[in-house]
Amino acid sequence: MKSGFVSILGRPNVGKSTLLNAILNKKVSIVTDKSQTTRNNIKGIYNAEDVQIVFTDTPGIHKPKEKLGQEMNNMAYSAAHDVDVNVLVVDASEPFGPGDEYILSHLDIKDCPLILVFNKIDQARLDKVISLKEIYKEKVPHAIMIDTVAKDRFNVDLLLEKIIENLSEGPAYYSAEEVTDKDVIFQIKEMIREKVLRNLRDEVPHATAIYMEDIDWDANPIHIRASIIVEKEGQKGIVIGAGGKRIKSIGSQARRDIEELLSKHVFLELFVRVQEGWRDNEKSLETYGYKCKK
Repeated sequence: MKSGFVSILGRPNVGKSTLLNAILNKKVSIVTDKSQTTRNNIKGIYNAEDVQIVFTDTPGIHKPKEKLGQEMNNMAYSAAHDVDVNVLVVDASEPFGPGDEYILSHLDIKDCPLILVFNKIDQARLDKVISLKEIYKEKVPHAIMIDTVAKDRFNVDLLLEKIIENLSEGPAYYSAEEVTDKDVIFQIKEMIREKVLRNLRDEVPHATAIYMEDIDWDANPIHIRASIIVEKEGQKGIVIGAGGKRIKSIGSQARRDIEELLSKHVFLELFVRVQEGWRDNEKSLETYGYKCKK
């Protein structure tokens, strides 16, 4: 069989997680319209006849402002090494800019096959896409180029074909039943964070983290207690909302996803805690699972 490792890289909000979910036909990475939704390297395992591909969805690479951003970039940089193929996702509807230059100058992707995915092609003007591709041809002439609309699975099968062409014979690294390397607690926390991101605006979503307080697996329904971490007292009030309306909405939306994941009824209890400057605190980043393992 053919097997190998593939990293999905790119700027924030270009559609990396949407692409991975489309490849797997299953949601393993949360998706929102907020930049930097993905904060960890998340593996998704693609299985087909005589093929296994271990994909890694990575945080969006950006010029960091806090230690959290540095750690997210480090995760993406580390994922680009020791793989069989790198997939660099580009937003085809946006012109080439400093963020794109930043990625190309910081990523060490010269020593393995590179596939450039021009995503959101449905939102782009043809002449702008042609100009964008010319820039990339000059900067990474060895790259394979593919147009996609990840949310509609357009050209996802073609992308898989090109990836498989660049893989060698090898073993299966995971069982056929495994879809991701992330455990249930990680997935539950991400489901809660997704609903936080979708219900909040401006800077508040980026200042939040999820901390799992406790899970009583023996209770019926399963009792989950988790905290939404914010950086300022004012943000706490925004998350809770008038009369607790917003946090109730976040909880009910997350509970539905968690119950689907666990195939069991769940009682989800959410709290909001303030921890000033957690995004720039090494110990807090480790506590909330955002330290890059070297």
